[in-house]
Amino acid sequence: MTAPAMAALTQPALAAQAQSVDWLAITPPTLTAVLALAVLVTDLFLPERRKPLLGVITLAGLAAALLTLLPLIGEDRATFCVAEEAGGACSYTADGFTLVVQLLVLGGALLTAVLSQAAVRDDRLPAGEYWFLLLASAAGAALLPASRDLATLVIALEVASLPAFALVGLRRGERRSSEAALKFFLSSVAATAVTLLGVSFVYAVTGTLHLTEIADRLPGADPGLHTLAQAGVALTLVGFAFKTAAAPFHFWVPDTYTGAPVPVAGYLSVVGKAVGLTGIALVTVLAFPSYGEVWGPLLAVLAAVTMTAGNTAALRQRPGRRHSAVRLLAWSSVGQAGYLLVPLAAAAYTGAPDAAVGATLAYALMYAAVNLGAFAVVALVARTRPAGRLTDHRALYATHPAHALALSFFLLCLAGLPPGVVGLFAKVAVFSAAVDAGLGWLAVVMALNVVVGLVYYLRWTALLFRPAADGATALPRAVPRPLTAAVALAALIGVALSGAPQLILRFTDTGLF
Repeated sequence: MTAPAMAALTQPALAAQAQSVDWLAITPPTLTAVLALAVLVTDLFLPERRKPLLGVITLAGLAAALLTLLPLIGEDRATFCVAEEAGGACSYTADGFTLVVQLLVLGGALLTAVLSQAAVRDDRLPAGEYWFLLLASAAGAALLPASRDLATLVIALEVASLPAFALVGLRRGERRSSEAALKFFLSSVAATAVTLLGVSFVYAVTGTLHLTEIADRLPGADPGLHTLAQAGVALTLVGFAFKTAAAPFHFWVPDTYTGAPVPVAGYLSVVGKAVGLTGIALVTVLAFPSYGEVWGPLLAVLAAVTMTAGNTAALRQRPGRRHSAVRLLAWSSVGQAGYLLVPLAAAAYTGAPDAAVGATLAYALMYAAVNLGAFAVVALVARTRPAGRLTDHRALYATHPAHALALSFFLLCLAGLPPGVVGLFAKVAVFSAAVDAGLGWLAVVMALNVVVGLVYYLRWTALLFRPAADGATALPRAVPRPLTAAVALAALIGVALSGAPQLILRFTDTGLF
């Protein structure tokens, strides 16, 4: 056959595989990734005294990435599609769910960058490496909610995770930091390996990696492969459950958080958790709806065990123990992960999974703002009292009344008590999702855990207003402006959401996918 004839035959096939790129849809993660490379290259040419400029560039870039979400509001855009003219599946989708999670991820990264300005200087962290790793991780986290095939999901998960390992161990010469990074890395690698095994099982059964095509093919799969499909569904969730810090994949959390710089611990508690929850929501609701009898009970049990393990361990923290403040927030984040998993479990038992996923997103948005704010105040106290004990926060109101009031507000939001109205409404939304799905036993477990959480949140809040212990030195009144800005920004978001909780609760009433 002549070359022109072969070209004529192959041209239609190549045209069918051609993929147009919607550059506007992929701008948020792409801009963040390009910014990471720009910071890395710029670092090579900046003298040491000009290194703070990298932090300013990072803040400006993350703010710009957030602004690129505005043109996408109200639109469902897809790109990287196979045989687009035939209605084929797409690997990247910018819908309502994607935009909400990208808002959470990029907003959390921006607040972390504000909090990190002082930490990079005070802890003598390598500025170029720090800002590059933070941006690279944020780029992967922003890509993940838009991913609509298992390969892209796993790649985005690892892009978000690998820089985080380095961020945890970035304090050179400190053994605790290195040990935390190693534990985090080894645990994550094991979880990812299990997830890849599950993905291979799913591909063996369905012959595709696109989530919508998996959903179409799983119900009609060979009955002889039913057990393999069930195993694939369960194993695929493991890696995302690890990022969410769901029990029994949560043991890395307290040591990793205490070994990492405080802003990095806050970042992991918010953005890392959002990555895991997003992955779970996508693979369950979009790819495995026909296997709800597998992942529904599994997530329900994970939610119950996770919230119980986290709250029990947080309750047992000794106030005088070194790093007890960060450890309490670490165990608290495990407990909060249990609450966040409740609506995802409920999605298997309800005819409106979008509303259940929306309840998780509403809770996650509240949690992100107030939890990062709590870490900001802990970072403030740790500047002069590096032991990081809960008792170090005693009498904070006497020297820093605004910061003490802000921390008490953050803790009350996490507890679900007024004036943290947004925390209360978010917990009610999660509780309602469990009740509406017929998971009464899970709602009871959640109610009991909320009561347990009240104890340690209120105990810490009361400590802020007690008089200083005899012989205790007062905290200096001078506070770096970036720390004050981070606390103020988080408090402003929390107060705004408490005044108008419908801003996030509307996600429980609208279609997201």
